[in-house]
Amino acid sequence: MAATPEYDVLIVGAGPAGTACALGLAGSGLRVGLLDKAAFPRDKVCGDAIPGPTLRALARLNPRYAQELRELTQPHRTDVSCSRLVSPRGRELSVQWQAPAFNSPRLHFDEALLVLVRRHTATEVLENSPVKTLAATSVGVMVTLADGSTLSTRLVIGCDGANSAVGRCLVPHPLNRRRHCAAVRAYYQGVADAPETTSDFLFLRRYRAGYCWVFPVGNGLYNVGFGMLSEDIAREKVDLKQVLNELLATHPTLEPRFRQARRVSPLQGFGLPLGGARRPLTGFRVLLCGDAAALIDPLQGHGIDKAVISGMLAAEQARRCCQTQDFSPAFLQQYAQAVHQRLGRELRFRYRIMRLLARVPWLVEAAFRASQWAWLRRWLVRVVG
Repeated sequence: MAATPEYDVLIVGAGPAGTACALGLAGSGLRVGLLDKAAFPRDKVCGDAIPGPTLRALARLNPRYAQELRELTQPHRTDVSCSRLVSPRGRELSVQWQAPAFNSPRLHFDEALLVLVRRHTATEVLENSPVKTLAATSVGVMVTLADGSTLSTRLVIGCDGANSAVGRCLVPHPLNRRRHCAAVRAYYQGVADAPETTSDFLFLRRYRAGYCWVFPVGNGLYNVGFGMLSEDIAREKVDLKQVLNELLATHPTLEPRFRQARRVSPLQGFGLPLGGARRPLTGFRVLLCGDAAALIDPLQGHGIDKAVISGMLAAEQARRCCQTQDFSPAFLQQYAQAVHQRLGRELRFRYRIMRLLARVPWLVEAAFRASQWAWLRRWLVRVVG
């Protein structure tokens, strides 16, 4: 790889982390490539919740991004102002949210983010380009695609999800089931007692380190799923698909609501690498973002806001690397430090809370009982986020 690399920065994965990174590099003058294994629009198995910090982060980057994103997703989203939580014993708690948040199928949300990249940046977008291998050298990174073609770059940024090819090749890290969740999800129509502005979370007596959800995503469609710690799944030999089907058919809160509902998509599984551990985020000429960097919220299970924030931090680091011509591991550690400072402390705290609630289940019921007092409810909301 003696020739000058084709790209200064090559971003692998065009989901929220990758598109945020590309937006963060707008106007940099760098040769930026953004590739994805799929053609857009494409589905991404997920809970489809878009937390408020996502829009705030994009607005800080450029107020137009957040505004245009809301406009682009308008036909395929629902604005969420309330969360309805059900304890293992059936006690209900409703929480009203002030910060704007919404639910939108990733089929449409990720496509909208990619539209922003095409509108506002000079990024070269390469779809249908699955990565096979990556190899780093003293002058750059050689990326070999599944069709045998190659790309070269001075810096590669892995935003390619929980099963990251970039991470596997350049920053390998063993799976830790104590810090990994698995979940299943399907779309339903005809769900009863399901307001378009309310996301439901149901905590279960048997499956403590996890929950079932019912999220409206607009146009009468609901994202319904169930997830739990991979460690518990392996130990108890849990069939997640079977558990979700049983919950919808027998749970006293869910059964009447799903009696006339119909499933309109396959029931699919996905993995969630939980944040809070010191997973390596950098390697030789490589940075990891989003799910590839294990930044999923351990308590709530969402990660889109963390993906966007990490993508923006990676863009800042990429600018510094290219300006100084320094791609050394020591210099790249600035990015890891920024991620840990911005997100790591919160994720570690939330992981400890999740483990505590799983070990001491009566605390969940105690928290629900305590929520009858407004001041305690406000404190719990701040803790849970």
